[in-house]
Amino acid sequence: MTANMSLDHDDVNKLTESTYKNVMEQFNPGLRNLVNLGKNYEKSVAAMTLAGKAYFDAVSKIGETASVSPVSRELGVVLMEISEVHRKVHLELEENFKRFHKEIIAELERKTEMDVKYMTATFKRYQTEHKLKQDSLERSQTDLKKLRRKSQGKQVTKYEIKENEYMKTISSRQSDMQKFIADGCREALLEEKRRFCFLVDKHCMFSYHVTAFHEKAKELLAVKLPSWQDKCSDATKVPDTVMTMIKGLRTPVSGSPEASPRVERYNRNNGDSMVPPPAPQLKAQISPLVNMFNQDASITSTYASTSDHNSDQGSMEDGGSLSLSRSVSIGSGLNVGRKQRVRTIFPHTAGNNNTLLSFDDGDIIMLLIQEDKDGWLYGELENTRQRGWFPSSYCRPYNEPLIPNSLGTPVRCLSVASLPEQEEEEPVLLPPPDYTDGKMSSPVRMVSSSTPSTQNTIFLPNGVGKAPFLGGGNPFATVKLRPTVTNDRSAPIV
Repeated sequence: MTANMSLDHDDVNKLTESTYKNVMEQFNPGLRNLVNLGKNYEKSVAAMTLAGKAYFDAVSKIGETASVSPVSRELGVVLMEISEVHRKVHLELEENFKRFHKEIIAELERKTEMDVKYMTATFKRYQTEHKLKQDSLERSQTDLKKLRRKSQGKQVTKYEIKENEYMKTISSRQSDMQKFIADGCREALLEEKRRFCFLVDKHCMFSYHVTAFHEKAKELLAVKLPSWQDKCSDATKVPDTVMTMIKGLRTPVSGSPEASPRVERYNRNNGDSMVPPPAPQLKAQISPLVNMFNQDASITSTYASTSDHNSDQGSMEDGGSLSLSRSVSIGSGLNVGRKQRVRTIFPHTAGNNNTLLSFDDGDIIMLLIQEDKDGWLYGELENTRQRGWFPSSYCRPYNEPLIPNSLGTPVRCLSVASLPEQEEEEPVLLPPPDYTDGKMSSPVRMVSSSTPSTQNTIFLPNGVGKAPFLGGGNPFATVKLRPTVTNDRSAPIV
């Protein structure tokens, strides 16, 4: 029984000593290493938050750059909001690691130094007391053995009393030894557990703070994240204000050169001509210029092409071909800067459509839009100043007659628009005006350089001499002029 008790005593004592040694040789050095690693962790997090702040400051600056853009202004605001939210997240992270340092690292560092001394002293005290008790028990046992050797062969009654006293002493010391070892083992195990509990409790608290940090970060981000994603969901979407501005920039502007001050009354702003104004149904006077057109020309190609040279006009009697060229008449300086004009060859009635232009055949129309729009042209009727759309096939280029040249130079018939040469076709014959006296004058024959200037007068069917540049809505069209001589192709000398 004593041997078994001794064996149990030794096992428990070994457990106690191993527990103390584990705390002293494993746990406390581990705490020292944990403190060092924790300090490195703090430095890393501080460096991370510093780098994060620098990064999101740069994001905010990019957002400020984008905020001045009309199309990316909202995205710039989003970038600045993202930067601000992450700045708050980093501040919360810094606060968490301040608590981490205060509640864990500093505590572990302080307690580790104290615990090393405490555990060393406690273990040493246990070993000392254990040794004293062990020695006392062994002495009692040795004394008992000696007494029993002496009592052999002698009076038993004399030694029985002493032997009983030794037995009681040994039993008492054994009980005390067992109690000491049990209490020492229990105390050692509890000391070990208290240290692990402390470590677990501190990290549970840190985990709680980290959880609170992540919940707050989630709250900060989750509130804004849907609106941020909505702003960048469609990279092709342009704000309405920008679209309005772009549409305003797309408003077509006439490319025609500005007219000189002498013809300022023809310089109309064509920027609003894309939206035709209402055109009332007004009847215009029929022009007496009958034999002005005798060629087939597509009105579309007429206004689309240009010619760099003037075509000579042949005799109407021989070929009947008329070549139209440059847009500025060399016969009169008043034609410089004028817009292109056409003459109607068929009447047109707008009806109930107020966007169309009504006219009679022979009317002169000034083009406000130079390009053909699906067979339609837009212009202003010169004698009524009404504007509207009309079919391009209802008109021909208008050619102004020239003032006869007294110097004998060949006279060239030039139109307002630059036109390519065109094929012949039968001339459009219009009925003679009802106010003519006698027969219609024969077609005007262009004179050669040898013809005297007195024969260069152009007579209209009504018998009134009329300067070519005075046609088509000129306010002086009703003035009757005498045959003139122009030596320098300037204004006529009356």
